[in-house]
Amino acid sequence: MSETVVSHSPDKTRYEAHVDGKLAGFAEYILADGLVVFTHTEVDPAFEGQGVGSSLARFALDDVRDSGGRRVLPMCPFIKGWIARHREYVPIVYGVPESTAKD
Repeated sequence: MSETVVSHSPDKTRYEAHVDGKLAGFAEYILADGLVVFTHTEVDPAFEGQGVGSSLARFALDDVRDSGGRRVLPMCPFIKGWIARHREYVPIVYGVPESTAKD
């Protein structure tokens, strides 16, 4: 299995995943006041089932968390569902009360 390489492409306002040098998927976002709004995630059908979406989500959310200062608003169903399965990212979700985010 080939390695998935994920990077941030701020000029395109998205995170990109490449496998063997080919664009395998991306997660688009919009920057708003104090927010990173994830709007759409797409994985090329040729790369589905290889963890590309999960690699994108983890990298993007880690990047937002590590950068500090912004929270995430997951409008994209994939990112929203991924956060629901990986509760350690709930604290950076916009609108989650601090007491709930720590549970």
